[in-house]
Amino acid sequence: MHRTCRLEGKVAVITGAASGIGEASARLFVEHGARVVVADIQDELGLQVVESIGTDKTTYRHCDVTDEKQVEDTVAYAVEKYGTLDVMFSNVGTLNFCSILDMDVTAFDETMAINVRGSALAVKHAARVMVDKKIRGSIICNVSLEGIVAGAASLAYIASKHAIVGIVKAAARELGPHGIRVNGVSPYGIATPLVCKAYGLDAAPLEAAINGNANLKGVTLSTMHVAQSALFLASDESAYISGQNLAVDGGLSSILKLH
Repeated sequence: MHRTCRLEGKVAVITGAASGIGEASARLFVEHGARVVVADIQDELGLQVVESIGTDKTTYRHCDVTDEKQVEDTVAYAVEKYGTLDVMFSNVGTLNFCSILDMDVTAFDETMAINVRGSALAVKHAARVMVDKKIRGSIICNVSLEGIVAGAASLAYIASKHAIVGIVKAAARELGPHGIRVNGVSPYGIATPLVCKAYGLDAAPLEAAINGNANLKGVTLSTMHVAQSALFLASDESAYISGQNLAVDGGLSSILKLH
């Protein structure tokens, strides 16, 4: 256990927590004293994560974020299980690289449903509980560097991530009077299972390509770096930070790179 438990006594729901950034965040949050509901549709992986962390500190809940009832029930489960909800980390997302010229409208709608509607529903149902119980909670959305710039991903993905920035700002404005903070975290590329699958590459060559395009050298962005940023936004250390989109990108979005 860390000497300073930054989430001691807090309860968090993390969507997309069966792998990648969500899994790293679940592990780190628990290390800092939180109890965590691991929410995902990857049941086998999610149960493995819970088992490896400890069933006394985590539980798994199947949750398809495109289904409002499942999101609502996941939040209700957390409150029933642990008595409260202090943190929502809306982390789940999907990724594709389809050209505008070949854009499949079904894939576009799916991307919007998962990334945008899923984020909005997570914010909605976490906020309803926090407002009702007068909890000064923290809601975090996993955005992306693509929510700040237009990089290598598809129109659907870039548009969806820009929309999540809007969700963060709108929710922060409305929920601030209730003492609830809403922020985004926007990482640069990481060779997570989702990204590797989207690119059709193994982790090593993908990581090499990502590092080659990075501005900040000497460090490789990892899921734990993003989890640490989410931990900061979830903790009382960010007590007066709301409506922000924290770029975890080595300065890339702020620097013009000429190749």
